[in-house]
Amino acid sequence: MARVLNIEIPDNKQIKFSLTYIFGIGRTTASAICKEVGVPEDKKTKDLSDEELTKIREEAAKYTTEGDLRREVQFNIKKLMEIKTYRGMRHRKGLPVRGQSTKQNARTRKGPKKTVANKKK
Repeated sequence: MARVLNIEIPDNKQIKFSLTYIFGIGRTTASAICKEVGVPEDKKTKDLSDEELTKIREEAAKYTTEGDLRREVQFNIKKLMEIKTYRGMRHRKGLPVRGQSTKQNARTRKGPKKTVANKKK
């Protein structure tokens, strides 16, 4: 397996899909990296030369990824909670943030059902 930005990317997939295993690099960014380096997007990772891999590593290092990006996202959420915005309060309460319904759904965000004793419909 090849290592890019300290992440093992799969060998048997096309390079544009292998790069998406890195947090912060999606399909569009992966395609842009391939175009910038001059590597065909449909080439498998195992078929890349060491020189091509080095160029891809250098190009991928220009983007904010992995630990730095995770830290930045957590900081943004913490800032929303500190200034007590509506979104920050939803984060704090563990409810959906983007306007979804919560009457029947949102079990992923709210967790397993909590039974309330003596509740009648």
